[in-house]
Order: sequence, then C-alpha cells, then structure tokens
Amino acid sequence: MNRRDLLRFALAVPALAPFISVTVRAGAASPQDGTRAPGKRPRGPRLLMIDPGHGGHDPGAVGVHGTYEKDVVLDIAKEVTRLVGRNGGINVKLTREDDSFIDLRERMELGRRAGADLFLSIHADSAPNRKARGLSAYTLSEKASDDFAAAIAKQENFAGGLGVDVSDLDKNVAAILVDLAARHTRTAALHAKQTIVTGAGKDIQLLENPMRAANFAVLKAPDVPSLLIETGFLSNAQDEKLLRDPAARKRIAGILARELTRVMTASPFA
Repeated sequence: MNRRDLLRFALAVPALAPFISVTVRAGAASPQDGTRAPGKRPRGPRLLMIDPGHGGHDPGAVGVHGTYEKDVVLDIAKEVTRLVGRNGGINVKLTREDDSFIDLRERMELGRRAGADLFLSIHADSAPNRKARGLSAYTLSEKASDDFAAAIAKQENFAGGLGVDVSDLDKNVAAILVDLAARHTRTAALHAKQTIVTGAGKDIQLLENPMRAANFAVLKAPDVPSLLIETGFLSNAQDEKLLRDPAARKRIAGILARELTRVMTASPFA
C-alpha cells in the first residue's frame, strides 16, 4: 500500500487519522483557511451496492408453489434501486440485473471494486423451521448468533483470507490499519442492521429475533459494511404467498428503500 492509498484509506476510516502524518507543501491552503486544500475533492454521493441473491443455474429456495427465490429477490432489488436512486445523494448499483449466476466471492468483490459504502444482499431463503416467517437481517460473525442463523449461512455459502493490502507496511502499522478498518466496517454494518430492522418493523412482519449474525461468505469484505436481508422465507406458505404477489413485493421494496435512504443519509455513512 503506497502513501496515497494509505491516506485515502485513512480518510475513509476517520479513526486512522492519528496514525497518518500528511505534509502540506508551503503556501498550500489548509482546511482551517475556509478553502479546500489543493487536489481535495468534495465527497461524492454515497454508493449502495445491492446484491440480488442466486441467479442463473442457482434458483435459490423454491417454494411449494414453485416460486424461485432468484426471481423474487431480483424484482425487489430492482424496485429498491429505482426508489433509492431518486435521492440525488445516493448512487445505487446492482451486482446482477438479469438472470445470471455470480459466485459469492465475485459478488463481494464487485462491491469492493466499486468502492461501495454499503453492500446489501437480498434473499428469500428456506428456513430450518417452516413456521419461521418475516423479515430479518444478518451481519457477519465467525460465530453464529444462534443455530437458525448458522443454518441460513451454511445454506447460502453452499450456493455459491481477504484483507487490505498491507504487504509493504511495517507490521505494527499494518495490524492497526486492518484492526481499525474491520472495526469501522463492523460498526457501520451493525448500525445499518439495527436501523433497517427497527424502521421496517413498523410496517412489516419481522422474524422472531430479527437481528442475527453468522459466517456468510458474501459479507466478508473487510472494508465494506455488509448486510444480508431475508425479505421472508419461501419455506413458509404465508411468506411465499406474499412474495408471489407483485404488489406485496413492491411494498416490501418501498419499505426497504425508505430505511436504506435513512441509513445512507445519516452517520456513519453521510
């Protein structure tokens, strides 16, 4: 990681500032002058990367009535993209816009390469318990919060070592950078999970204990806050009926778009 990359990384993770020294050339304007330092650009719109799960030869969960998860989540993701994109301060990209297969690592890397501020993977899986229904959200954890979350992660990972390049940094500095980046990423993801679930719960049924964590491969980007949303479970007859209804999907998308806009326009993302 060269000096420019290190500085960019520090600016992205405010907690790194004390560890980075920046030399300002003589005569250059400083932020205290009320002018922007040479080469300093205003930060652009936030970028939300939405990942419709599964696709192509991988249908994901299949409901009793033949509902394919890959179709349901693509429809919801496209509507969320349309609604959030109307906010001038947020850009939205999709990992897939059609019925194509993308492996889990590539989905994650798409978010990293794009410089996403938040990565959201949208699903409608089968649950280990057919009575389970409702929206839920998951963040990354090597140790699952419970057996239910572990089963969902195992299923997702089956469908389908990373870090910041610190090879040329002092090992102590590298350790600090990786630790602080991971901490920032984790904290931002947890904040997004709590905000979305709390807000969505006012208008839509939630799974019992809707905020969970597990070792999802698609959420493992070390420098992009990542979240997986289950919009419902196709293994549940009521949820499948809901997710088969275009009007219901549009309503779910509207609720998610509202809460995502709230997340992306407030700290720590704003």
